[in-house]
Amino acid sequence: MVKARFHFHRELNDFLARPLHGHTFACAFAKTSSTKHMIETLGMPHTEVGLIVKNGRPVGFDAQIDADDLIEVYPARTTPEGMANGALLLRPPLRVADLCFIADAHLGGLAQLLRLAGFDTRYDNNFSDDEIEQLAQDEARIVLTRDRELLKRRTVLRGCYVRALQPDEQFREVSERFDLAPNVRPFRLCLMCNAPLRPAGPGEIDGRVPDGVRERHSRFVTCDVCHRVF
Repeated sequence: MVKARFHFHRELNDFLARPLHGHTFACAFAKTSSTKHMIETLGMPHTEVGLIVKNGRPVGFDAQIDADDLIEVYPARTTPEGMANGALLLRPPLRVADLCFIADAHLGGLAQLLRLAGFDTRYDNNFSDDEIEQLAQDEARIVLTRDRELLKRRTVLRGCYVRALQPDEQFREVSERFDLAPNVRPFRLCLMCNAPLRPAGPGEIDGRVPDGVRERHSRFVTCDVCHRVF
């Protein structure tokens, strides 16, 4: 075993024991350890990491750690001043087409708000962690969860550890993390089943909408899967 020094920046300290917050600390490891292995051993899901700096130089997750190295770890979407042009990207930049999600069983309210804003979001409170991992891989979805162990899985390439407890605060957190505001397209997806919505004609909503609602509104959309009207 050998030792290296580690320093985690900003909100990444949330994953560390309180006495380590904001401090550089030494940690023992096997000689063959990679930065990814050590970061996750210390409690940090790799999805939360945006930049790794080894002795002043950006490195990837597969970089080997040597004795007496200083490893600095920065959160997603942040880059230390002066490294913006030389930083090594740990994953490709997100495109608009990549902004689709899968939420775990504890984030049903967040899933509905994301759908309301027009973001494709898979959710089922019966999904197991294995199913979430597989769907995220098969459909290139971003995993949203409060389970850090799920985010440590090797095939989960993109994810977000959701800190907030209330759905509206969770939505703000995810929106800031992935810069969702410029891409909001409300009332595009069904809140319940995530299927596309389409405009509903007057004849289609007869008997499906209370009279008071019809008097106050003139535009409606419907889901062809669950047949709800919004």
